[in-house]
Amino acid sequence: MTTKRGLITDSFKVVKKARRGGKRRKTPTPPPPQIEAEIKTVREEELQKLRDFDLDWRFGPCTGISRLQRWERAKLHGLNPPEEIRYLLLQTHTDPEYNLSLWSEYPL
Repeated sequence: MTTKRGLITDSFKVVKKARRGGKRRKTPTPPPPQIEAEIKTVREEELQKLRDFDLDWRFGPCTGISRLQRWERAKLHGLNPPEEIRYLLLQTHTDPEYNLSLWSEYPL
């Protein structure tokens, strides 16, 4: 007959070591400033609307002209561009990020 062999852990007592220092408490991170985030999101939303206008081919090509010129050309041809875009462009007529189309940095 063979004898039953036990596990190595049967002959040694298991001892758990205590942690040093105990648990650390995490301090909550401060919330981001709301005013700057709201201003940034409004600007980002406006620029996203203008990018969508640039990518919408129903209003004709947008290379080589400003967004306002493209809007006026689409209106002249009866393509019904969104009035919101025109209003937005007239409000920010001095900002090149608003006036120039998405493709303005690419050579023709």
